Amino acid sequence: MARRLMECVPNLSEGRKKDVVDEIVSAATSDRCRLIDLSLDPDHNRSVVTLVGEPDALSSGVLDLVGRAVARIDLRSHRGAHPRMGAVDVVPFVPVRETTMADCVQLSRQVGADIASRFGVPVYLYEESATSEDRRSLAAIREGEFEGFATKIKEPRWRPDFGKAEVHPTAGVTAVGAREFLVAFNVNLATSDLRVAKKIAAAVRFSSGGLRNVKALGFALEERGIVQVSMNLTDVKKTPILRVFDLVQREAERHGVRVLESEIVGMVPCQALYSAAAAALQLEGFTSRGVLEERIEEAFGEG
Repeated sequence: MARRLMECVPNLSEGRKKDVVDEIVSAATSDRCRLIDLSLDPDHNRSVVTLVGEPDALSSGVLDLVGRAVARIDLRSHRGAHPRMGAVDVVPFVPVRETTMADCVQLSRQVGADIASRFGVPVYLYEESATSEDRRSLAAIREGEFEGFATKIKEPRWRPDFGKAEVHPTAGVTAVGAREFLVAFNVNLATSDLRVAKKIAAAVRFSSGGLRNVKALGFALEERGIVQVSMNLTDVKKTPILRVFDLVQREAERHGVRVLESEIVGMVPCQALYSAAAAALQLEGFTSRGVLEERIEEAFGEG
């Protein structure tokens, strides 16, 4: 019988001190909670950690990770391009195998309560775990960021789901939730003009009239002297990666700017890349069954 597995993708507000990030991540890993991917971004000053494990082991590992992060990250001195409100900014749980969204919601609420009680970090539940519709959006919760949260948390509508209405002095607040698989997809542009990246992001994201299932912001990557359209793709089956890239590229050309490259932060489902390749090459009737490694895994992998 296949093991029950979930994914958790904690985002840490530290992307420059690799030794600190390694120490934090090492607290989470075990035989039953594995580190699948770790991505550090110095411009965003943020790390994306991908853990996969059995629910109880994953829960334990995530709590150990949060405890180490609270001890090692001080948001009072944190500077980076990416918005943030917590040392561990967000903790999403995703169903992987023999687990459901309801299982992830239940675990996220348990972990959220434990984070608040053990570490004194207020917790907000978001996405599928949200206790009200206006808290589903991570962007709405994060608005104001760490610096503005001392005032925001005192408002009745922004009382945390777990913990006191007091921002942790160094670790801020944390969002914990359950969601479907998300692809973090960035496109870098050959310009230093941040206005261009912001205009393209507005044209692409659904909330301002762009593509459904796309969230986008424009950032400056100051160390490289370029700008970036940073996106979260919340359903790559309905809105494929190549469609998003093509729109960004067309908008960039409209502004007289060249696309330098794109990147995926963290993990991506193989089917999303197969779909992108099939569309780009105009492959007729192509499916994952045409991929050698997939057929080998089907024949010899774990059932």
